[in-house]
Amino acid sequence: MSLTMKVVIGMGLGIVLGLFFNLSGLNADGSFVNTYIVDGVFHVIGKMFVNALKMLVVPLVLFSLICGVCGIGNLNTLGRVGSKSFALYMLTTAIAITIAMTIALTTGIGEGMNLAGTANFTAKEAPPLTDVFINIIPSNPVKSMANGDMLPLIFFSILIGISMLMVGKKAKGFIEGAEIANEIMMKMVNIIMAAAPYAVFALIAKSMANLGLELLGQLVGYVLVLVGALFVHLFVTLMLILKMFSGLSPRLFLKKIRSAQVFAFSTASSNATIPVTLRAVTERMGVNNSVASFTVPFGATINMDGTAIMQGVATVFIANIYSADLGTAEYITVILMSVLASIGTAGVPGVGLIMLSMVFAQVGLPIEGIGLILGVDRLMDMIRTAVNVSGDAVVSTIVAKSEGKFDVDVYSDLDAGIVTNDDLHVDQGVEQELAEAIINTQNRS
Repeated sequence: MSLTMKVVIGMGLGIVLGLFFNLSGLNADGSFVNTYIVDGVFHVIGKMFVNALKMLVVPLVLFSLICGVCGIGNLNTLGRVGSKSFALYMLTTAIAITIAMTIALTTGIGEGMNLAGTANFTAKEAPPLTDVFINIIPSNPVKSMANGDMLPLIFFSILIGISMLMVGKKAKGFIEGAEIANEIMMKMVNIIMAAAPYAVFALIAKSMANLGLELLGQLVGYVLVLVGALFVHLFVTLMLILKMFSGLSPRLFLKKIRSAQVFAFSTASSNATIPVTLRAVTERMGVNNSVASFTVPFGATINMDGTAIMQGVATVFIANIYSADLGTAEYITVILMSVLASIGTAGVPGVGLIMLSMVFAQVGLPIEGIGLILGVDRLMDMIRTAVNVSGDAVVSTIVAKSEGKFDVDVYSDLDAGIVTNDDLHVDQGVEQELAEAIINTQNRS
């Protein structure tokens, strides 16, 4: 059974059990169910899972950012193609989260559900906007890491990556170490996310037991607003940007990127979709490989439009539920953090939740609020990953067109580069060769 199905089952069982406790009165204050199950077992499991997510934030951001910057290859690559792709990725992410928060604030999702009393939540006083920008540059990066201050950590990590590129071959060992550390962190993410179905059950059951049907209604509103914001960005924002900067047909683009979107939706991983996206933009759309080989992996690392939209909608949703009065400075902080954090968001399922906990901590929202949306996050992750991959392809097409590295004839041919069964077949001889190589490596170890 897939992780997605397990999470859905856990969410469903949590809703049913929580509602049963709530409607039957078994969850009354001081009762056995309330004391030992809802505020006992469920609370402990949910809190442990949230702490596990928080535990990964600092090392994951540090190593993934260093690897992302070093993955560019050399400083010369940060020329026209690098500058154009980076600017477009940051632009689309900023537009994405701005649209998301505008839609969320307009709809007012989560309003009228004041949990401040039950959660003992005190809103953190927001620092002046000037301090937000000043503190992006850390006076003590080690202290910033210890305190979990993400904006300074993001800045410091990017600076390390650029400096390593400037050092060159001497930094090879450090770069390889960072790549190994990043891979280890990815394994830790997988390990922790394996517990997600059980954590979802505990977190949703506790929430439903305490809040009843009202939470379920608000959760449906959250999903509808989030999906609506994702679709607006995909079918309106990205297509307008494509038409404006390249003059190409958005309708033809959507037909040609469909295979990559389906694969991204199935895996919920931008990194896993890189081969399919590369094939789609080169063979289906006519982007030269010299451009696509840089823009697609680069986009999988830093282009997280869907994740930024989720962070914007979730921030407004949780702020309204907890009656936390976030001002203009806080919302600007969310936009800025989401844009910068997208650079360090690894393209694997579930990491968006880790980045969301970082955003919550920065604006003073309770990390536990993630539990209210965790049950549907896996399903939302699939949709937003498809949006991310679409953004990668849009930027790759625009940059290639502007650099003269684009074949219009291939783009205009609807049948160009269609995937067949032969393209997906793996030769048995290759499989055997790979298996033998792995066995030999293990024996040497």
